[in-house]
Amino acid sequence: MTVHPAEALLDRQFRKARTHMQWTDKPVDPALLTEAYDLARWAPTAFNASPMRVLFLRSTEAKERLRPLLSPGNVDKTMRAPVTAIVAQDSRFQDHLPTLFPFMDVKPLFDGNPDMAAETAFRNSSLQGAYLIVALRSVGLDVGPMSGFDAEGVNREFFPDGRYRSNFLINIGHGEASALHPRGPRLAFDQIAEII
Repeated sequence: MTVHPAEALLDRQFRKARTHMQWTDKPVDPALLTEAYDLARWAPTAFNASPMRVLFLRSTEAKERLRPLLSPGNVDKTMRAPVTAIVAQDSRFQDHLPTLFPFMDVKPLFDGNPDMAAETAFRNSSLQGAYLIVALRSVGLDVGPMSGFDAEGVNREFFPDGRYRSNFLINIGHGEASALHPRGPRLAFDQIAEII
């Protein structure tokens, strides 16, 4: 029986996708990172604000700068990953709104309300980071998203001007499937949702 291509993609993105902690030696082609972002950027955000910013750490030097800022349990898996992405939010995302949302002048909404701007940046960069995870899987990469790091330390080390703020990390590469534990269960629809 032939499996429809959409089924294979859904397996890759969701049903058979796993959070990886160990990695093969196969390098990550930077073109795949660009390809993944080019997919993820089309997904929705409030006012098309697109506040996510990403710093992809590939070099040994960049990864060593991150090492002391990781929680102890995240050091080995991060240092072994071919790439670690710092998913961040742009605190001045609204500066791009005249281009990204030309239908209405919404920039003043955020300029005049820093709490609303911070909440919008955090929520929508989180959404975009999740879209990026799915996109990375779509182009054939494996991921290991995580918290467990000194966010303020990452901000000082990688974003010293203060404009970008780290949100979470994603280890990226080709996962070592033999190192995976059995997959954990998930809650059923009727345990988490109600239709009224």
